[in-house]
Amino acid sequence: MKKLFATVMVLIMVAGLMACGGGAGGTGGAGGAAGSAQPSGTEGGDAASGDRIQIEFWLAQGNNVMDLVQEEIDNFNNSQDTYFVTAIQQENYVKTFSNLQAAIAGKTAPDVALLDTAPARQLYEKGALVTFNQFQDADPDFNADDFYPDFAANGIDGDVTFARPWYGTIQIAYYNVQAFEDAGVDPESVKSWQDLVSHADAFKAAGYERVWEPMGGDAKNLIDAAFANGAKVLSDDGTQVMINSPEWVEVWEAFRGWIHDDNIMETKWNGIDDWAYWYDTIDDVIEGRSAGYTGSPVDSVDFDFDVIRPLEQFGWEGNESRPWAQTLMLVMPDGNGDERQQGAYEFIKFLTNPENQAAYTMLTTYPAANRRVTDVPEYQQFLEENPVAAVLLKQAEHVSSYPVDPTGGKILDELNIAAQALELEGKSAQEVLDEAARNAQIALDEALGQ
Repeated sequence: MKKLFATVMVLIMVAGLMACGGGAGGTGGAGGAAGSAQPSGTEGGDAASGDRIQIEFWLAQGNNVMDLVQEEIDNFNNSQDTYFVTAIQQENYVKTFSNLQAAIAGKTAPDVALLDTAPARQLYEKGALVTFNQFQDADPDFNADDFYPDFAANGIDGDVTFARPWYGTIQIAYYNVQAFEDAGVDPESVKSWQDLVSHADAFKAAGYERVWEPMGGDAKNLIDAAFANGAKVLSDDGTQVMINSPEWVEVWEAFRGWIHDDNIMETKWNGIDDWAYWYDTIDDVIEGRSAGYTGSPVDSVDFDFDVIRPLEQFGWEGNESRPWAQTLMLVMPDGNGDERQQGAYEFIKFLTNPENQAAYTMLTTYPAANRRVTDVPEYQQFLEENPVAAVLLKQAEHVSSYPVDPTGGKILDELNIAAQALELEGKSAQEVLDEAARNAQIALDEALGQ
């Protein structure tokens, strides 16, 4: 399917869903601003809000996505006359969290905010969030099984739900169609990294410099592969860092060898976070220097699927892939009173219903958190036309969650440092992971008060 046709299909389907009012599933409310954040114009303006209960929604989204979110907000506001939602667009996810912390301290918090998993949990552990349990218990439409378990788990602590997943992001594999044809490799036969590298000679003989390019810049691709090997970040009791266990070392050392000894893989990371490495990697695959790479679902927006096609990430040996699924969470800050809290819940319910989830994922390609998205006719048609969406749907059934990190991200920082030393300098997996584990364990012991 050509890129232009794909874009047209998405716009047609999103417009169709929006014309239907976003589907059934909730009611909700409206807003204010903080710092440099800008309110997004709601259809009808403040006059349309009347005496309704005002609900503020803080989120960081690109302008094209924000247009879709605003349509969903307008549909919500027009679907009932109790609540009125206003969106306050933030600069990015980090600024959302910092602005939100300041607003909570100043008792001017919004009613709904979109956060990464770790900040959402931090606020919950500080007692700054309204939990969902009482609302879900009273909601006859709520079914916990509607949400992918690995996405939902990021907002659950024991029996307490403190956040609801809106969407996730999972890196997937992209391959050059011509490269696999030239090498005589059936892409559907490649289920593991071992399967892929077993064809290295065939790709090289067909003229491809690299078999694969794991995306550099951080440890994410290496973490994904390690998870497929059963690797854990922390011990079951949460007191020991496990990132230099044999399951980690085996996987990372294999990649070191493929990159530095066998010269069948490469990372374009240049030590500068300017996105040049990302585009250079993609160019290598499109222009036929590499047979494939691992990257973001959003990359596919610019792809001609006759040239580049997606696959689920590869497993390890006999294990299926278990890539890290990062989840964006909707939370309800505390302190705004019962009426606004109910409105916040109704609005979140609306955003996460199957119809609105379908519209969002068709525009962005990010996988929906609500698995009932497949019940939406427009999304069913979209799956037939868009191979990335179909791959993401299958991948979402077997993913991993990065554990709650008491160090506030120090363990991941150490993994990122280790990945750069391995991928760029060729240092051994045992060396870089031992050092990462030592530093991370110090941070963990401090965080746990040991």
